Amino acid sequence: MQFINKALLASAGLLPMILLGSCQQQEEQKRPNFVFFLVDDMGWQDTSVPFYNDTTPLNRRYHTPNMERLARMGVKFTEAYACAVSSPTRCSLLSGMNASRHRVTNWTLEYGQQTDAASDVLVLPDWNYNGIQPDSVSSSHNTRNVMPITSLPQVLHDNGYYTIHCGKAHFGARTTPGADPATMGFDVNIAGGPNGAPGSYLGTDNFGQVSNPKFAVQGLEKYFGKDIFLTEALTIEAIEALKKPIAASQPFFLYMSHYAVHSPYSPDERFVDNYLGVYDDQLKDSLNLSEAKYAALVEGMDKSLGDLLDFLQSQPDVAQNTIIIFMSDNGGQALNNVRQGVANRDQNFPARAGKGSAFMGGVREPMMVYWPGVTEGGTTESQRVMIEDFFPTILEMAGIAQYETSQTIDGVSFVPALRSDSIAERDIVWHFPNLWGETQNTEEGYGAYSAIMKGDYHLVYTWETGRLRLYNVKEDVGEQNDIAADYPEVVKAMAVELSGYLRERDAQRPSFKATGKLCPWPDEAIK
Repeated sequence: MQFINKALLASAGLLPMILLGSCQQQEEQKRPNFVFFLVDDMGWQDTSVPFYNDTTPLNRRYHTPNMERLARMGVKFTEAYACAVSSPTRCSLLSGMNASRHRVTNWTLEYGQQTDAASDVLVLPDWNYNGIQPDSVSSSHNTRNVMPITSLPQVLHDNGYYTIHCGKAHFGARTTPGADPATMGFDVNIAGGPNGAPGSYLGTDNFGQVSNPKFAVQGLEKYFGKDIFLTEALTIEAIEALKKPIAASQPFFLYMSHYAVHSPYSPDERFVDNYLGVYDDQLKDSLNLSEAKYAALVEGMDKSLGDLLDFLQSQPDVAQNTIIIFMSDNGGQALNNVRQGVANRDQNFPARAGKGSAFMGGVREPMMVYWPGVTEGGTTESQRVMIEDFFPTILEMAGIAQYETSQTIDGVSFVPALRSDSIAERDIVWHFPNLWGETQNTEEGYGAYSAIMKGDYHLVYTWETGRLRLYNVKEDVGEQNDIAADYPEVVKAMAVELSGYLRERDAQRPSFKATGKLCPWPDEAIK
């Protein structure tokens, strides 16, 4: 409010404009910088940093010294959550909305095309498969099956931040404005487009331009034909982009959104030999080529984190005013057509299942925050965080209290947790009235579902069958013991709360092909 009052005084001739400019510059310089480091498809155990009670076999498999370094610098969150697939998470991050409200409930790609698997039982809702868009869009093409928003980077940009997007976007379908991060409030867009995966990580393959043009990474032509890995090229470009706001003493927001560790598992020759043929305690076998390439992707991502930390720390004044946030967009891939081991058991152990599933393996994420002068290094925080919570949190951290958005914000700021203050328990809701294309195994939590976590309990509702499953995730993080029959009152209360949350947001529901009727709400499915 002080900044606004100075502007009013100046407009009234009561404050010299030169003094006003000086005050504005000082206030901008005081605002913290941000590096939001988002990893694609990284499971909560795909790191040498333990995010569970104890170190796990998966923690011992991976080599991530820079994640360990960040954990020593800041606070590690052991209960961080996102949506189970990519676009819903990214749209919630940029909008502050729960997926049930923004309705981009599955991944996006081509204009006007759903990406769901076919079903003989369900008719899926007409969800927002064209993605989020800037709220300035008006044409019929750009307003069909979309959610217009005032994005997080737009609010930051409007408040003096230099905003940089680097890597995967996956906000909007091809040919829509939202496919280009430059329309979503970013001053710079490096390699972001509608594609949710890289055609290739290899510069020698022009990052997919040769072998897989539909998913080719755009904007990195100067690396075409070179022996360079995509993760490395993006890091070089991000560091180069940071030099402009740093030179101008302008606060910056870098959204470092890696394509790694999403498939295809191109071999990162810098690291793959560290894992190939190495005996693994969990698998009781040597790592195969696919798993070695996956681990190399993880280590390459970690090197990128380290390179960014080194760059910032080479300029102490910048480092001391830069907040680092580390997060993944969904659970790790858990299907053994691309990963080694027992499907839905080994890949995110001790959690069950993985990407696309309602179970913990699909939604629980590695998360860390370093806020100089605020967070205490080497600490652990059990406060629950959902992906939409970053929107209000980052704006509060930036000191931006007065802003308007065209959308309703569902996220809750977790700044008090960063300041070690106690805050209210955070209930979390997931909504996926869709069919992920890679598996429809409802027993493992895939298929169309909604879920809620409250206290120690996780309730999962399967739309096709009307089944309600209940797990005590504090005692049973692997969700092996369905206790719904033992706690009917808990099931009822949570089903009512979940249904109320979804109704309040006018959430979409599938319907049955045979009858044309909508699937019942969770509270209507209770026997």
